[in-house]
Amino acid sequence: MEHLKEVAAAALAWHNGEPLDALQQVSPFVHLSGRFEVPDLDPARLTASEWQHLRTEANELGHPWGPAYQALIEAAHAEPTLRRLYPFTSHWALRFSTTTRPDLTVVGPMLSARSIDHYTVSKTMMGNDGAQFSTPEDAVATAVSELPFDLASVTLGNT
Repeated sequence: MEHLKEVAAAALAWHNGEPLDALQQVSPFVHLSGRFEVPDLDPARLTASEWQHLRTEANELGHPWGPAYQALIEAAHAEPTLRRLYPFTSHWALRFSTTTRPDLTVVGPMLSARSIDHYTVSKTMMGNDGAQFSTPEDAVATAVSELPFDLASVTLGNT
């Protein structure tokens, strides 16, 4: 019964337009990931929010490959060129877009983490065409070198 009261309190706070951190205060079960926590449709803020979500998600993974994936996400986020692109994942492969969701405009290669010392930069999902690296930083540097030189700021994907 106590959880039902927390759900009702969270719904009321949300309905009343309270900021998201207020929801977490009235309902401790609310877990903020950073994703979609942008009050407007500013593409730069949506990009930062998606990065925050990926970093939070990577930090919370309980899989054996979790530390390698987290290292890859952090290395990509540390690179200013990649950080200004909209990040997304598919099958745990990190991709980039010049537009936000829902209509992504994919740019550059994909990065994946196979283990703590096995990272891949490839053009296809299977990664058979990819280069192998022993550090996430080397994989990220290669991905950046394969990006077009004339990248503009991220724009809003069609909603």
